[in-house]
Amino acid sequence: MSGSADRLPRLLALVPYLMSHPGAQVGEVAEVFGLSEKQLIDDLQLVWMCGLPGHTPGDLIDVSWDGGEIIIDNADTIARPLRLGIDEASALLVALRMLAATPELADVAAGDALPRVVAKLERAAGEGAATVSSQVAFDVEAAPDALGRVREGLTGRRRLSLRYYVPGRDEVTPREVDPTRVVVVDGRTYLEGWCYRAEAMRLFRLDRVLGVDVLDVPADPPAEAEPIDVTRGVFRPSPTDELVELEVSAAGRWVAEYYPCEEVAELGEGRLKITLRARDEDWIVKLALRLGDTGRVVSPPAMAETVRGEAERALALYAQHP
Repeated sequence: MSGSADRLPRLLALVPYLMSHPGAQVGEVAEVFGLSEKQLIDDLQLVWMCGLPGHTPGDLIDVSWDGGEIIIDNADTIARPLRLGIDEASALLVALRMLAATPELADVAAGDALPRVVAKLERAAGEGAATVSSQVAFDVEAAPDALGRVREGLTGRRRLSLRYYVPGRDEVTPREVDPTRVVVVDGRTYLEGWCYRAEAMRLFRLDRVLGVDVLDVPADPPAEAEPIDVTRGVFRPSPTDELVELEVSAAGRWVAEYYPCEEVAELGEGRLKITLRARDEDWIVKLALRLGDTGRVVSPPAMAETVRGEAERALALYAQHP
């Protein structure tokens, strides 16, 4: 017996199917949807109680299956299958492009299935989603052989020398790392290892590794080097990080889904009040500037003032160079 999580999307597909196949037989429809006839009739009994607000006989869907022939009426409001919105299609396109760029899935991405799915989504969603997905690109030119070199170091238990781009400080730093494993989190590939610069375990995004050398030095991480728990994502704020309150519009709600939040409250009309911990001031300034007019820093006041000042300086540059 299928659960409610499976039943709702099935019902949303069942009604358009029945509207486009008048007179379909119970057995035929059950076979199409992979159900027993009893399960299909249970679904039809539920459809019979659905409709528009008001719930009078004129508002509800009219369906009958006497003699095995299914007749449905008064269901014009959901006679067509659901379509993806621009936001939903964009999220799918971004995820598919990240999937295609994941080294561990190179064999899958090399086929024509992913490109065909991406092309169909772009056609279905229109220009808006295609534009968003086409703008997704790495900020730096990652080393094309990074994964191979990292695996060479792991297999040979050798220390690695990295040139690593740190976006928060917009700088490239040299790192010597004793590699421990390669992990994939949220569609991105990371090297985990003991970093001698930080004197701690660290995760390094491979698309930010500009160069890798395998050193003729045995990898020998210290005893306190423990694997990093990535089950809840890579970004894990510290309780000592400063609490920051943001207000975002409907277009900025992605912040609540993308970053760990202490508190999220609805403000109406799609707006949110988000409380999260900022690992440093530069990070929250960049987030606020990225949000633009879809969000603002409310507190602490000093950080809100810093964001305002950075925004004014950026706008001044536009005035100087129209």
